[in-house]
Amino acid sequence: MIGSTGQIGSELTTELRNCYGGSNVVAGYIPGAEPKGALAEGGPAAIADVTNGEQLTEIVKKYDIDTIYNLAALLSVVAEQKPRLAWKIGIDGLWNVLEVARENHCAVFTPSSIGSFGPNTPHELTPQDTIQRPKTIYGVSKVCTELLSDYYFTKYGVDTRSVRFPGLISYVTPPGGGTTDYAVDIFYSAVRGEKFICPIAQGTRMDMMYMPDALRACTELMEANPDKLIHRNGFNVTAMSFPPEKIYAEIRRRKPDFKMEYQVDPLKQSIAESWPDSLDDSAAREEWGWHANFGLASMTRDMLEKLEEKLGKE
Repeated sequence: MIGSTGQIGSELTTELRNCYGGSNVVAGYIPGAEPKGALAEGGPAAIADVTNGEQLTEIVKKYDIDTIYNLAALLSVVAEQKPRLAWKIGIDGLWNVLEVARENHCAVFTPSSIGSFGPNTPHELTPQDTIQRPKTIYGVSKVCTELLSDYYFTKYGVDTRSVRFPGLISYVTPPGGGTTDYAVDIFYSAVRGEKFICPIAQGTRMDMMYMPDALRACTELMEANPDKLIHRNGFNVTAMSFPPEKIYAEIRRRKPDFKMEYQVDPLKQSIAESWPDSLDDSAAREEWGWHANFGLASMTRDMLEKLEEKLGKE
């Protein structure tokens, strides 16, 4: 298997190594983002630039790869600033991955996102199958990701699978330019005793998920019986939905002196308003047994405990 060291990729690579053994999972990285510490020591690593198909082929053949977890993408806010690069990495890169997979009989996991929906999509309990007309390059690329992955399955039989990730909250992976990143930043401010400046307006609900659930979704979907999969690319998955004031209130239950004020970022707010308030993940539940283990209260408790331990060591 080949994983990734970017964004959630480092956490997913660690999870895959825990499941399948360190020597069986290659950590893919781009120059300047070399794996370090336990990630470097836990198994093999290789430069894996998705825009370089020949390089990917060499890695797949060298390590006898059977599954590619392709997490290469720019996040929503960064993508709006660099749309051509977002397309080059997200779509041209995916094309290379799928071609390599076709030629070498690999399965491919390439996550989609709630960003694949748009302002005309039903916002409450967004259906699995519904209108997808996003207004951001990030969203456009994610819709294309789903369609191209489906095409390679239908046309060539490549075993492609994906989930539509909501906002992911992690104490390991720092924010990286996503619209939902405020829900990670707020915990850092709380643990450091700082006032949090919220870029998302009060009352703006977005779907979220704690990282342990997200990692489990990746592995469980790829292990699922293919005969039961109808949708493949990509499944709605969800764990919780909340506006900024609700996560703030939950943190204040444990840190009553914590303060927050709003300074709304127009770009982030416009993106947030185009995304679903909540998702219907019944297809994932029915087709491969998906369920989330963490809700807002349990996630908040764990995040605060883990971040306090992490930041106390820095």
